[in-house]
Amino acid sequence: MTPGSSAPDRFVFGVVLLGAGASSRMGRPKLLLPWAGTSVIGHLIEQWRALAAEQIAVVEAAGDTRLDAELDRLDFPARDRIRNFHPERGMFSSILGAANWDGWRAGLAAWVIALGDQPHLRLATLRTLLKFHRDHADAVCQPAFGGTARHPVVLPRRAFAELRHSRAETLREFLRCVSCPLENCPADDPGLSLDLDRPEDYEQAVRQFAPETRRQHRGEVGGL
Repeated sequence: MTPGSSAPDRFVFGVVLLGAGASSRMGRPKLLLPWAGTSVIGHLIEQWRALAAEQIAVVEAAGDTRLDAELDRLDFPARDRIRNFHPERGMFSSILGAANWDGWRAGLAAWVIALGDQPHLRLATLRTLLKFHRDHADAVCQPAFGGTARHPVVLPRRAFAELRHSRAETLREFLRCVSCPLENCPADDPGLSLDLDRPEDYEQAVRQFAPETRRQHRGEVGGL
């Protein structure tokens, strides 16, 4: 391989971090909660950088000055922030906004749709999912725990393009009609079944997963 050339099999993917929710049941912004020495959003950004994402974009509610301030503190580029002007329409409106955003870099082979309230997922789980998608490059891939498909969802280029014109009302509805095959990646990660919706969920996640998350992030970095 000549100097400056890249590996021919390098997996080039982008990540959509969904952060436009109101966090009404939590009572305070989920993405700003402390996690593993930073905030939830800070940890998620670190995590996907450790997994060698080519580009990470955060979808935020337009006018969310608190999240903007945290992203500024994290030195997260303003050019990679996607504004959702109608977050009241639900999570799928953020996904559609990301699909129609013109800020994506050329050459991405897939996009990961990641929830903003899963900082507790094991780095190894996400790495396995990405490797699984490389073996099923034409398929929509999800981790499966307890016999149920979970988040995050990996969409190949064709599926992401179909999103732009989708008339579905939810991601689940879109996945039922997408032209790509659906593949589930078995995962032994109990964090997949936990969403940080309420204060007690967050407290459980901190007790159960935060120390392990910190250790794994220190010990497992690098691309695929």
